[in-house]
Amino acid sequence: MSDGTAVGRASRQPLVAGIAAALALLTLVAVAVLWLTSDRSEGSTDTGTPKDTSAEAGFARDMSVHHRQAVEMSFIVRDRTTNDEVRRLAFDIASTQATQAGMLQGWLDMWGLDKTSEDPPMTWMKNDMKGMDHGSMKGMGSTYKPHDGSLMPGMATNTQLDELRKAKGKAAEVLYLKLMTTHHKGGIDMARGAVELVKDPTEKHLAQTMVQGQQSDIQLMADMLKARGASS
Repeated sequence: MSDGTAVGRASRQPLVAGIAAALALLTLVAVAVLWLTSDRSEGSTDTGTPKDTSAEAGFARDMSVHHRQAVEMSFIVRDRTTNDEVRRLAFDIASTQATQAGMLQGWLDMWGLDKTSEDPPMTWMKNDMKGMDHGSMKGMGSTYKPHDGSLMPGMATNTQLDELRKAKGKAAEVLYLKLMTTHHKGGIDMARGAVELVKDPTEKHLAQTMVQGQQSDIQLMADMLKARGASS
């Protein structure tokens, strides 16, 4: 890689980060208005504001972390291939998930809650499922062992991210599509848990939107992998 290319890529990083931050901020303003003006009498917590150990807070924290890795992977593959189809998908995923993460972090601010927790990931699912029968949700995330940077189901390991950084062209495309498919599946499971457990109507709606959007992405990525002679 030439010095000029390295400098060019480095100079684009602040711009990309700035665009993602701007998208998140603009969406956060709109969602803040929606959250403040929506009818919260149905499905609200006892105090009207989610507690630190609530499903609302836990989902907001965990999905923010989950989303940030999807954004990171998308930025990596952008510089590892010139394929317009993959780069367009990566941009769409990065834009969507950066915006959604901004919304989740903004709600934590509005609720006066910390953006991080000392509890292990997915603890909110175990807390809110006590004494409840959620069928297909049983055991979701409860047996997952964080390892090599993969903190929650679906998240890539540090080793896999390093492999993506080293791959080029078609190899990078295939690896990205496979990793993102797995990442989306883990995200969908978490979002489904939020749909079941979250009482805040606006956050519940966002979780359902995530399920639908990522299911659509998975089908698209399966087609893209097939076109490259690979499978998910």
